[in-house]
Amino acid sequence: MSKSPVPTPHIGAQVGDIAETVLLPGDPLRAKFIAENFLEDVVQYNTVRGMNGYTGYYKGKRISVQGSGMGIPSIGIYSYELIHFYGVKNLIRIGSAGALSDKLDLYDVVIGMSASTDSNFGAQYNLPGTYAPTASYELLSKAVEVAKEQGTEVHVGNILSSDIFYGDQGMEGLKKWTKMGVLCVEMEAAGLYMNAARAGVNALAILTISDCPLEGKETTAHEREVAFTKMMDIALNLA
Repeated sequence: MSKSPVPTPHIGAQVGDIAETVLLPGDPLRAKFIAENFLEDVVQYNTVRGMNGYTGYYKGKRISVQGSGMGIPSIGIYSYELIHFYGVKNLIRIGSAGALSDKLDLYDVVIGMSASTDSNFGAQYNLPGTYAPTASYELLSKAVEVAKEQGTEVHVGNILSSDIFYGDQGMEGLKKWTKMGVLCVEMEAAGLYMNAARAGVNALAILTISDCPLEGKETTAHEREVAFTKMMDIALNLA
């Protein structure tokens, strides 16, 4: 763990305020929802930039939940600071995603085994090739088992972490990823996986399908905040 001073520019916590396992919803209001509805003995450790962070207990295990914002640059900052300044060992993204596979529908749960990306985030490592951002098998295998125990069907496979929400190619760009078997599109997991791999810690993305862009179906903002409880249950049981 880095000896850099805390609080950091983005997280107003002291060392020890944050658990070794952190759930990372993009929406800070989803972090608030989880803290208020799932955790006990909750302490809020962060309000900087409105990006809520909480630590509490779930089934006797200490766990934190931290809003991480939208896009790889944002989750890149929060995950880096959590890992290097606060000693976090397990980072679990719980977010929304758009379905690309016709096997998926609204509210389905996807676990990102790997994360393709159109981002240039990996260029910083100056690797002599193309890096494949991959989840931690330890968390992945446990998440699949937890889902089975809960009776929740999950889809496991490759996802897309895109830097672009409003793409110039529109649906045609997304269809190209579908041809390669990519299940869904979101905007954060690849950066999280790379930060975790570089630091030797664990990371996983558990996603709920919030919209089906190729079919024109979508959920509301409120539903994305409070209704995606199946992925929350899985993630909380990984602590």
